[in-house]
Formats: sequence, C-alpha cells, structure tokens
Amino acid sequence: MIEIARIGEEFDRWQELLALIMASFAYMDGVIDPPSSAYRLTPENLAEKARAEAAFVAWDGDELLGCMFCRPEPPASLYIGKLCVSPKAQGSGIGRMFLQQAEVLARALALPALRLETRIELLANHAKFAGWGFVKTAENAHAGYDRPTSIEMTKLLG
Repeated sequence: MIEIARIGEEFDRWQELLALIMASFAYMDGVIDPPSSAYRLTPENLAEKARAEAAFVAWDGDELLGCMFCRPEPPASLYIGKLCVSPKAQGSGIGRMFLQQAEVLARALALPALRLETRIELLANHAKFAGWGFVKTAENAHAGYDRPTSIEMTKLLG
C-alpha cells in the first residue's frame, strides 16, 4: 500500500533518494536545455534541502517510490519542486497524492495557492499539471538564455 510521509530527522536514505530523482528525471536528458538542476544534487545537499523545506516521500512498504519538496513563499503560494515518481510507479496516483499533501500544507500555512515550474519542452507535464488544476501563469528564462526555458503554473486553492 502506497503511503506519503514527511521526511524527518530519522530519514537516512539520501543516496537512494538521489538515485530515484535521477532515474525519474532521466527522460529529460537531451530534451531540455539547460540540463536539469537535479544534476547539481548530492546526498548532502538533499538532506540540507529537506531541513530547509518540507520534504515528502512515497513508500510502498520499504520501497521508495517518489518525492516532493515544498517551500513556502508567503503570502502568495507554496512552491513545489523536485516532484518525482519512480518510472515503474508512474500512473499509480502518487503525483496526485503528493499534490494533496501540498494542498494540506498550503492551507495549514494560510497560503492561497500552489506554484511550480516545468520546462518549456515538457508538453506532457504541462498537460498533466493542467489536468490537476494548474494554469500557466508565466514563462521564464534561465540565466544566459534569451528565450523561455520554463513555464510557471499555479493552482489557486478554494
């Protein structure tokens, strides 16, 4: 049975979490430009990120299946980053479960919206997030680029 849990101080599977993120983001290789910031992650800075943000993992028994990091951006939104699901578990509802947790957290923090960014080239992601109630709110360019490289999507919470 799949469970979503917030990472606490006892979590010690950073190398495994990094491997999961890299496997989940691998389909972007050669598709997005610039390359994913996931390549700058290490077990150490993932642990630091989890201390600074709200981090969640998906489990099935002892098997790690996904993660999501959330950062409050008062007063406007809760930013969702590094949302990923193991390739073998995609389509099982884990992404939706993560977003439900993000909504609970946003409401507890009195934040009226969820916000995320996805790469301009990843049209399937745009459609998936739109299906979950997100709307495109901006196009952004990474430093050094004169064209949009990502889109921002927001979901207002009712």
